[in-house]
Amino acid sequence: MPTHNLPIAAVKPVVLEKHGDQRTDNYFWLNDRENPEVIDYLNQENAYYESMTADTKTFQKELFEEMKARIKEDDESVPYLYNGYYYITRFEKGKDYPIYSRKKGSLTAKEEIMFDCNELAQGHSYFQLGGLSVSPDNQFVTFATDIVGRRIYTIGIKNLKTNEILSDKIENVTGGSVWANDNQTIFYTRKDKVTLRADKVYKHKLGADSQADVLIYFEKDDTFDVSVSKEKSKKYIVIGSTSTLTTEFRILNANEPDGEFKVFQKRTRGLEYHFAHYGDSFYIVTNKDKASNFKLMKTSEKATEATNWTEVIPHRKDVLIEDIEIFKNFLVVEERSNGLNKIWIKPWDGKGEYYLPFESETYTACTTSNVDFDTDILRYSYQSLATPSSVIDFDMKNKTKEIKKEQQVLGGKFSKDNYTEERIWATAADGTKVPISMVYKKDIQKDGKNPLLLYAYGSYGMSMDPYFSSARLSLLDRGFIFAIAHIRGGEDLGRQWYEDGKLLKKKNTFTDFIDCSKYVIAQGYTSPQHLYAEGGSAGGLLMGAVINMAPELYHGVIAQVPFVDVVTTMLDDSIPLTTGEYDEWGNPNDKKYYDYMKSYSPYDNIAPKEYPNMYVSTGLHDSQVQYWEPAKWVAKLRVMKTDKNLLFLNTNMDAGHGGASGRFEALKEVAREFSFLLDLEKIKI
Repeated sequence: MPTHNLPIAAVKPVVLEKHGDQRTDNYFWLNDRENPEVIDYLNQENAYYESMTADTKTFQKELFEEMKARIKEDDESVPYLYNGYYYITRFEKGKDYPIYSRKKGSLTAKEEIMFDCNELAQGHSYFQLGGLSVSPDNQFVTFATDIVGRRIYTIGIKNLKTNEILSDKIENVTGGSVWANDNQTIFYTRKDKVTLRADKVYKHKLGADSQADVLIYFEKDDTFDVSVSKEKSKKYIVIGSTSTLTTEFRILNANEPDGEFKVFQKRTRGLEYHFAHYGDSFYIVTNKDKASNFKLMKTSEKATEATNWTEVIPHRKDVLIEDIEIFKNFLVVEERSNGLNKIWIKPWDGKGEYYLPFESETYTACTTSNVDFDTDILRYSYQSLATPSSVIDFDMKNKTKEIKKEQQVLGGKFSKDNYTEERIWATAADGTKVPISMVYKKDIQKDGKNPLLLYAYGSYGMSMDPYFSSARLSLLDRGFIFAIAHIRGGEDLGRQWYEDGKLLKKKNTFTDFIDCSKYVIAQGYTSPQHLYAEGGSAGGLLMGAVINMAPELYHGVIAQVPFVDVVTTMLDDSIPLTTGEYDEWGNPNDKKYYDYMKSYSPYDNIAPKEYPNMYVSTGLHDSQVQYWEPAKWVAKLRVMKTDKNLLFLNTNMDAGHGGASGRFEALKEVAREFSFLLDLEKIKI
């Protein structure tokens, strides 16, 4: 491997001290986005990546075109009916961004284009539209735009009758907003300018100067984020305060926007709840009374404190309640048991409750846009590792279903019958059984020679359900096995699964992934010469920990926007999202957590040894994982590792955490990742 243009970052030691422990950080200086020397280093890394992969550029372009060709360019969402209008999101061939439109009363009515993002995005390297909220009288819509990628939005208001954009302009907001029932009042949330924490709720009157907006609520506790929403029944505006372990809500009658918000149930550390309004009651999903997998309770809208809550569905040790959806005649409960999604339908009259039947063990099913309260139709989506996503309207009364849309895979070559899906269970070092979902072409042999890409996340209680990807076919059709390890730290097998992979049990996340890796090798699916690992954000932390603990198991690793400098980041409470993370990782100001974090933090545990081939990506404007974490990590790996394997850092100098904003731009990044893997496998076509 040529090294003449190897980027070597300057060493500028900074000694960081905590609890009497000193850490020397040679690359601390990389955390200054405004420093030309930092930008120069990132550009050098990008130039190195480009020169080292120059021979794969044609292949990358072919992969991109191949993946793009499977996607229907002139596509549109399934319309949904809300307050007299059908709402549609559609794409036009050759265009990067969506068009938002609506039709009054009927799908044959004239289309009203609300926003054409292709026009709005002109002149911007990044563009995101969000937070669309239509007034109850259907005349106005609030919308929010982000042109940097740091998730800091500006709210505007459009008159849908005249198509004019009003002079109202509200800057530095989260993007979301809701209307009171007077069609004049908007509630929205604003971020702290430094930490980007959503901490304030404001009230805006149509036509008023936003400087005069009234602060309704300020969340002083910096471990909480705030949100504002409206109940599906349209009766209440709701302010939510949420931390990792605790929630608190305030409610206001939407007919009385100038009234006082009332606390629903005051915060109690460890008490989590959320609710839906129906009739004269609230239905509450909560972990009250040590219901770790949550239970469903009910209370009168006149007496919302927890002492008044009564049980509707009790806590079950092996079933996690994730959410509820309320309709006039039915209660729908979304559950998870044995790692699989279940949808439970319960008529309010108590007669004939049932579950929707799902056959596979590698699927995802969830409710989608159910904005209408007075209907018997439940809209849900279904997909599996080999089954394209479909949107289904299910008549809960007649038990009939209509597939409204199935994701099309263009090109005429795809058939789900060409692939095998299975769920296998690895045994972790402590005896815990960990599920792995996988998909591959039917004709593979378990001879240890198959390339296998093992993906995982494993944090924040986020379950990593099996999903279909048309882009992934470019790996599967070239002989790859794709697998998801449902490791602890997610909530795949219930709340305890999450509890056993956080704080002082965080290392279970890493050892589970390693044990899953060993299992797929032992079962002959692959071998260390052909096993690849992938993870992003907190999943990038997983990648960093795993290659320090068991680098010999992997031939290559993809780490997207990886969170790898755990101790330093968690000690810096000015960084966006840090203080709210204490319940997930621990607070390193406490020596117990400092020591434990330091024992696995990828950056702090790089050692002089051989590491796998690595492709690391980040965005200069990322607000969730700062670009300097992967940059420092790669700089340190460059000088510490003893192998001749590839190490690439590719920084998008325009985009943030979600990557590029154009519809197909993200596929170019996938093409870079896939070409990295396929090149290591010496697959050139």
